[in-house]
Amino acid sequence: MRIAAQPGSSYQQPFELLAACHERIERSLRLLARLCEHLATAGPDAVARDAARDVLRYFDIAAPLHQQDEELHVFPALAGDPVLAPVCARLQAQHREIEARWRPLRALLQALDTAELAALRQAAEAFARLHEEHLRSENELIFPAAQALLGEAQGQAMGIEMAARRGLTLTG
Repeated sequence: MRIAAQPGSSYQQPFELLAACHERIERSLRLLARLCEHLATAGPDAVARDAARDVLRYFDIAAPLHQQDEELHVFPALAGDPVLAPVCARLQAQHREIEARWRPLRALLQALDTAELAALRQAAEAFARLHEEHLRSENELIFPAAQALLGEAQGQAMGIEMAARRGLTLTG
């Protein structure tokens, strides 16, 4: 079953959606940091398990789709730029590093009741640090440059494809 995205949805403004995804990544990273603090004082209680589930859900489902959006639409738009193409290549390599760092962190979050707190904290901090420079480069440099290069029709096509990856269809 496909769900229809409403007119005026962020899929019709794909760069706004990408920026909103970055805000959700930052929010999920803050939740992860708060989770580590909570575990240090309260242990793996129901609050901690709920927070871990929220972090797992975001980085298991939404974050990989976001990376696909960037790799399929944003980075290719800048492939001909001699300054920005290497930046895009570095960001794409960072996506692989983010995925690699997520796997052990994910395992620790899934085994929250028995996870070693120091290992979880270390993995969470490394994961967050990797995102900091990555998100800044995309927000301040890559997204504005790609948006300037893509025309309205390309932006609409991008939004349609982004929605389709999430099982949505644009209406209106």
